[in-house]
Amino acid sequence: MNVALAILWKDLVCEWRSRDRVVAMLLFSLLMALVFHFALPDRRPEEMRALAPGLLWTAWIFASLLGLNRSFALELENDALSGLALAPGTRGWIFLGKAAASFVLISLVEVLTAFVFALFFDLDLIQPAARLAGVAALGTLGITCMGTLLAAMAVRTRFREVLLPILLLPALFPVLAGAVDATIAVMEGHPPPFEAIQLLIVIDGVYLVVSFLGFDYILDE
Repeated sequence: MNVALAILWKDLVCEWRSRDRVVAMLLFSLLMALVFHFALPDRRPEEMRALAPGLLWTAWIFASLLGLNRSFALELENDALSGLALAPGTRGWIFLGKAAASFVLISLVEVLTAFVFALFFDLDLIQPAARLAGVAALGTLGITCMGTLLAAMAVRTRFREVLLPILLLPALFPVLAGAVDATIAVMEGHPPPFEAIQLLIVIDGVYLVVSFLGFDYILDE
């Protein structure tokens, strides 16, 4: 557990000093919101609000890909992956520390992006804020768990910027399906469907267990 906390603290401190991941993710997601705003002109407010959940999650996922691609960049640039593998204890704790740091950074970007989407698409996100935060947390957990594992796999390859989206996006289909379905219900003022929340919880649990146990072999490779 101490290893996970140390890596979480290290990643957050490094990001606070450089701010390269958060700034890149935030700019990318804001540009996507701007593109969506101008690509869908002359639509009724009801239609825009119906499209907003899918567009919002699209922006979140692609911004997350940008951040996850950089999650192991510092260790790669300083040839510190081998040193990271020598940390005491189960290597799954290394995964938890890296995934937790990515979860915090991606969540911050999601909050700011949701605010921009609310302005562009005339959305009221104040009333359903608590439910939306819960749905976003479940979706982000699945993204960061599988994304951290696949980012560790792709970081040592020549085409890691291309390989990670190819590997990760198919794995995120069930996460995206459940998250968008729940977000649509929340934005309409209804409780999120039990089936969507159940899907997110099951997928998150599977991805968390697989990534925790499989990270040991990923670092060896």
